[in-house]
Amino acid sequence: MHDVKFWKRVGNHQSYRIPYKGLKEGKHTFEFDIDDSFFEKLEYSEIEKGSLKAIVELNKKPTFLELNFVLKGSVVLICDRCLDEYNQSVDYEGSVYVKFSETEDEQDDEIIYLSPKEHDLDLAHYIYESIILSIPLKRVHPEDKNGMSTCNPEMIEKLKNYKTDEPADEGVDPRWDDLKNLMAN
Repeated sequence: MHDVKFWKRVGNHQSYRIPYKGLKEGKHTFEFDIDDSFFEKLEYSEIEKGSLKAIVELNKKPTFLELNFVLKGSVVLICDRCLDEYNQSVDYEGSVYVKFSETEDEQDDEIIYLSPKEHDLDLAHYIYESIILSIPLKRVHPEDKNGMSTCNPEMIEKLKNYKTDEPADEGVDPRWDDLKNLMAN
């Protein structure tokens, strides 16, 4: 959920702000370049590198704003399997609405509430959230055209040395067995 206070707190990204107060009603298009400096300025970012383009179409209405986003590019992630960096493509399209209110009337992830006293909109957090939602939960190197892993072969070999065929049930806390018995009854 986006709230008035949070959107004010992210105000350190001057280049990702849209000054909507002076705009005429209708559609307006904005483009933003997202690079390593974008991620560096976000203290909570788990991504450090990337190169993306954000195109935002703002449709200004008398009582609200409609924003349509298109994000394309790539970010650098750490592979969950081999721990090497790799480029993950990002392709995102989404919409969000901005309503003006001193308080939030409803809870909705697709609505941003801003005070009527505000005059611009900081999009940094929404852009970051959209990037995060666009990347897969399991982050691994993509396969090559032959369907083979492009992970670091040395690391994969080291992992194979630690693989065991023994069942993982050894040393299970006996209290779990009691819980299993309760579930069976």
